[in-house]
Formats: sequence, structure tokens, C-alpha cells
Amino acid sequence: MTLPLTGVRVLDLTDGLGESCGRYLADLGAHVTKVEGPGGARSRRAEPVVDGVSIPFALRNANKRGIVVDLDDAAGRDRLRQLATESDILIESHAPGHLTERGVGTTELSALAPALVCVSVTPFGQTGPYRDWAATEQVLYALSGVLSRSGAPGAEPLLPPIGLVEETVGMHAAWSALLAYYDRIRTGRGQVVDLSAFEALVHGFDPGFGTQGSAAAGRSDDFPRGRPDASNFYPVFPCADGHVRICLLAKRQWRGMFTWLGEPEEFADPKYDTIPARFAAADTLHPLIEALFATRTRDQLVADGAARGVPVGGVLSLGEVLTTKHFEVSGALADVAIADGVHARVPTGYVSVDGARLGIRTPAPAVGEHDSSPEATQETHTIETFEQVQPGSRPLEGLRVLDLGVIVFGAELSRQFADYGADVVKVENAKFPDGLRQSKRGAALAASVAWGHRNKRSLGLDLRSPEGAELFRRLVVEADVVLANFKPGTLASMGLSYDELAALNPRIIVSESSAFGSAGPWNNRLGYGPLVRAACGVSALWRHPGNEELLCDGSTVYPDHIAAHVTAIAVLAALIQLGRTGRGAALEVAQADTALVQLGAQLVTESLRPGTVSAPGNSDPFAAPSGVFACAGDDEWCVVSVRDDDDWARLCAAIGRTELADVPAFRTRAERIRNRVDVDDILEEWLRTRSPAQAVAELQSAGVPAGMMLRLPELLTDPHLAARAAYTATHHDLLPKALPTAARVARFSTIPDPPLRQAPVAGQHSREICEDVLNMTTAEVDRLVAGGILQPPVTDPPLGVAAATSR
Repeated sequence: MTLPLTGVRVLDLTDGLGESCGRYLADLGAHVTKVEGPGGARSRRAEPVVDGVSIPFALRNANKRGIVVDLDDAAGRDRLRQLATESDILIESHAPGHLTERGVGTTELSALAPALVCVSVTPFGQTGPYRDWAATEQVLYALSGVLSRSGAPGAEPLLPPIGLVEETVGMHAAWSALLAYYDRIRTGRGQVVDLSAFEALVHGFDPGFGTQGSAAAGRSDDFPRGRPDASNFYPVFPCADGHVRICLLAKRQWRGMFTWLGEPEEFADPKYDTIPARFAAADTLHPLIEALFATRTRDQLVADGAARGVPVGGVLSLGEVLTTKHFEVSGALADVAIADGVHARVPTGYVSVDGARLGIRTPAPAVGEHDSSPEATQETHTIETFEQVQPGSRPLEGLRVLDLGVIVFGAELSRQFADYGADVVKVENAKFPDGLRQSKRGAALAASVAWGHRNKRSLGLDLRSPEGAELFRRLVVEADVVLANFKPGTLASMGLSYDELAALNPRIIVSESSAFGSAGPWNNRLGYGPLVRAACGVSALWRHPGNEELLCDGSTVYPDHIAAHVTAIAVLAALIQLGRTGRGAALEVAQADTALVQLGAQLVTESLRPGTVSAPGNSDPFAAPSGVFACAGDDEWCVVSVRDDDDWARLCAAIGRTELADVPAFRTRAERIRNRVDVDDILEEWLRTRSPAQAVAELQSAGVPAGMMLRLPELLTDPHLAARAAYTATHHDLLPKALPTAARVARFSTIPDPPLRQAPVAGQHSREICEDVLNMTTAEVDRLVAGGILQPPVTDPPLGVAAATSR
């Protein structure tokens, strides 16, 4: 098959942070050339290393070519300049100023190659007071607000698993690169993109001021001082052969659980149909569920729950994930060569296109493997097939997206297109309302709707009626993209499969997403993020060691936001292909596959060394001192990461203990790991006399990666985010006050920031869309409204008044 990004040439100068961007673009068909200095990238030594192979490097650099270019040599810089003129996209992750000092910065390369898209991926961006700070994944967890919501109340906060940060940043880099490239096709001009990993985590991983899951309706306090008591959100119970997690969000799910329990009298009150009431009664309710589950196996509970409409999922270890039949049958995991002589069970990739999974085709290159190979011929897109616009326009203007998505994933996916100019029509049925519209404590509008559905239009339509489905088909003829995240087979059951829609419009791109995908024995499982995390091994690693029941991922909705970004990238790649070939595509992304890919290093290591990977808690198995440390004050914490021996020497100088750098027990990384308790004690003693901000400032001045644990409200006043204007305010007529919201994730040189048109109420644009897009008469619209097929908002004038007004 011809891959969507065939002919797109990418220069990949990333080293560690951002490497997954080039990997995903390569999966999608781009010709990605990894450019390394003599001796290779530092990331080739990134842990875990098994049999001499860096697992993270092997996974994030598969499908790429590899060449060596010495940027400290004039001939090497000239070669990079030449390569830049022959490329479409350049991605780099050097420290701010590093390339500019050598005359090959993004400004210089853009002047040389005006059509080039240059994406800089750095920990904190090219501007702002933290610009030159050092960071690790752990440091970014602390600063982004993620750490403050992870862990048990009253205990130290808990770091989430490693790997999720880099992949999140990589996906935001890939979206930014393709968005800028799509703009380049339409304007003829390239773009310089400044992507801060800090902002990608703040706005894109699980934003505190962004679309939230249904459980948010049950929270009594959004910003607790300690960790939120999230164990009741998606509780975990022991069973005969392990543990299971349940999700009781919708009324019908609770009613199924109530019946399953034998309809206990103390929970017969209708108030328990609400999330807050059940959360408040957890101390009484959960023992009943635990007793019910104790003698049943995980598989029995999952099946019984499905029969009753109660979402239940097993909590799997990494070893169990690797042997799960579903992931083998679906193709999510496969035995692949990741290096010469090294085979492992590997997460294959994020996306399937036209039924074919796009995954690892070739192993990561050896250093300079393709130095003598001829470069691929650069392809020029037939840009006549794209409507030409002036630079500074919104890149996706002119596209129409029909959005059938629901909850967090659905909202976030279509928002990417709405924010950058597409006409996104959210199609929703009042008989089956989107769970995102479940407002908190009786509010007129859920804040998540204001965040997730800005810049869209809403069409109220009963798709399950023949006339409603026919009206949707008419819209498909005028559309470019259809987005859905229903249970597999739902669209086909309504006569709206890709094949049926493509027969109406061969250019249509249909993206279907679900929890576990359309293939494999779990294809019809009820899908929620907490169950996906549990099934993919994320939850098993996101806990304190030795406590299998207290999972600490209850307050996050990962992977919804980032899976939506993964899907948006695939849709945009298909749109690029559409402009070149005139053919649409069928896309599929399973949220489980997103989690598996992002946990790839741990899964592959467990495959190669069974039984060696478990929940590390806050201890980095490959570095010391490294972790979460208490500072002066009540519940004040910071993260410090000593990556290597040079960091250790800098740390010793920063805390006034230079003599420790030469102590034999601490001199090398291996010795410090063996003596972790002692080096941690030394650092803790120094930190307890300083506030987190003071400690971090001193350590970062010495070049040691460190970050204070920021709580969500503190993000709004953080000096770096303020300097980069990372937040703005969104208003809505149905909200009592403005909401803080992301101004953007990446900064583009000419693409404007997203507008802030308020989210529609359900069905707000029903009449407008039918009359303007389908040229329907008022009488036709009125008839559909009268039949409940077309659903305007409740504020719509009575039919007679509407008809009179239209005349």
C-alpha cells in the first residue's frame, strides 16, 4: 500500500526528547533521516539497555535512516544546509542557541530554504525564564501539575511511569510539524515552530484546565492541598485470580451494579443514581462489591459485568499484557527484530490505515548506516489540488469535519481541527447525550464542554432513524472527514460504514476509534480510560511498590487526550494524501494501542528479561539520587534527577559538598544506585531547609535537572508559563465566570493562535446547517424537527414562530 506521508522528507536531529515524533511520521510513510554527530546520539545509551541495545532508542528510531553529520565541522554544517534545502520538515531538540551558534539555527535554515518547516523541541521552549533549564521526564511531571494529582492522600506524591512524557511531547511535535506542512502546501511558505515539552505536558497530557472525564462530576474539591482521594473514582477490588477495576459513571451502569449486588435496601434511594452520592457512600458500598467479587475470576467478572452493562476490567501485570491473546490477535503486539540478533515482543504502532497496521518495518539504524546510500528523490506535491491561501490564514480553513465523537477523546480529537480553521459539526442525539455534557453539581454547562467543544457547531440529529441517517449521508457528500469513537461495528450497524460512505464520497476520510480496536476477543469490551490503563499495564506501574490495590492513576483520564492527538495526526496525514491522490482512507486507532506504544520500553524489557520490570515508585532504577523529595513547608515537594556523573559533581557543588564527588561509594552512577539510601539522605537533608522554588533555582543554576511540584492553580501564575502567555481565558454565556484555557501548545511563526468561539449548546446550529449546507427549505426543516429527527436546542422558537420569522 502507499502510505499517507509517502514523499514527505524529514530531517530528524532529535536526541532523546522528541524522537518519537520522527518515528510516528516514519510509520505514516515519511522518509525520515536521523542525523547524528560522530559517535552517535546520547540517546543510544538511554536505559534500559539489554544486550547492548537501548530499548527506548530502538523503539523511537525504527523505520528511520541514519547518517552522521558533524555540526562542529564546516563541511558538516554545509551538508546540513544542503539537506535542509532538499527536505520538507526538520525536527531538532538541541539546547536553545546551540544550532544558531553554529550558523544552522532554524532562522538561518528558513532563510536558506523558505519552504522548510522547522520544529524545535526543547524542555521549556526558546523563550521564558526557564529557557535554559535542564529537564527529565520526572522533572516535567513535577512542574506540569501531573505529580500533584498522583499518589495517596497524606503520602508523598507518586511519579507516573516513564515513557509517557516523551511520547506525549513527540505526538505534539508530530501534529505541529504536519499542521505547518499542510499550511506550507497551501501557502508555499514554511514555518518555524517552537514546542515546549513543559507546555505539551501542561496542556496535552491530562490538562487541569481542559476537558475532563465524567468522574469530575463527583469531585467535591478540584484543587486539594494533598493528593486527591481518587481511589473511589475507579475502584480496584481483589478477585479469585488478581484484581479488577470498575467504572460506575452512567446511571444505567449503577443500576446494573445495584441489581448485581442483589438490590441492597440501603442503596435503593434514587440519589445513588448520581456520582457524588456513590462516592460519598464508598465506605459502605465498596465492601459489598468486594464480597461479591472475591470468589470470581477476572474473566468471569468482565463477562458478568458486560452482560449487566457494568464496565469491569482486569488489572494486568506487564507479563500478563505480553501474553494476552487480544493484543496478539489484534496485532498490537508482535515479535519483531529491534536490532541485529535481538527479537522481542514489541508494541507495533499507533494506527491502522485501510485495514493495515502501520508499525515497525525496519530496525533503528546503526550509526552512519546510510552515509553512503543515495538520498531519496524529493517529491513535489501537486499543490493545484489544494486551495491556495495567504500565509497567516488558518491552515484547515475550507475543510468540513463531521464529528460523532463523545466524551474526552471525541472532544479533543475534533477540537484540534476546529481550532485551526475546519468547520467542525458536532453531531449529537438528544436521546443518547454525550457524557461530556454531564454538568457538575447542577451547573448550566459543564466546563469540559466549554473547553472541549469551542470553535465547533452542533447539529442535533437522530442518526438511528432512517431519515436522520439519510440526512447524515447527504452531509457526508459535502464533507472531508468523519470522526467517531463508538464501539466497533456501530457505524456499520447504522449503514454508515466507511465503504458505504466512500461510495457516496470517494474522498471521505473516516476515523474510527475505540478502547481495544475492532479485531480480537476484546473488541466489544466497554471502553474507558481507567480500564484501558489497567489492561495495558500502565496501572500496574502507576502505584507504590508492594500495594497492588492502591493504584494511583485514578485522577487522570490518560490516554484520552494523547490518543486523540495520535488520531488527529493520522487524519491530517490522510488529508495530505487526499490532496495528492484524491482518495480518502479508513483509519483506526485503539486507545489501548496508544498506551502500549507509550509503555513500550517497559514491555520490551519485560519481554527480553521476564520478571525484571515492576512498579519502581519514585526510585529511578537507572539513576541516583533521583526522585521526589520533601522540602521546607507543609506538603511541599520537588523532583531532582541526577542523570550521570557530571550531574553528580554539579549537585555536590550546588549543595556545598564538593568532597562527595570523589567519595568512592558515590563516584559512579553504578555506585550511587547501590548506595541510593545514602545519597538520597544527603540530598534530603539539604532540601528540607529550602522551599521547592528556592531549591530548584539553586540546582538549575548549577545545571542539575530539578522541578518543584506545582499544583494546578500555581500553573496559572507560574512565571515561565506567564511569560510565554500559555494561558488565556474562555467565556461562555452559560458559565458564571471565564475559564483558564490553553492559548496554544506550540508557537508558530505565522499560524495564528486558535480563536475562542464559545462551545455550542446541543443542537444550536441544526437549522443553520440544514439550510446553509444542504439548501433545505424551512418547511423541510420544520417537518424533521416535528418528527424529532432534527433536534434544535430547547430555546428554539416554536415551529410556527420559526417559520414566520424565516419569512
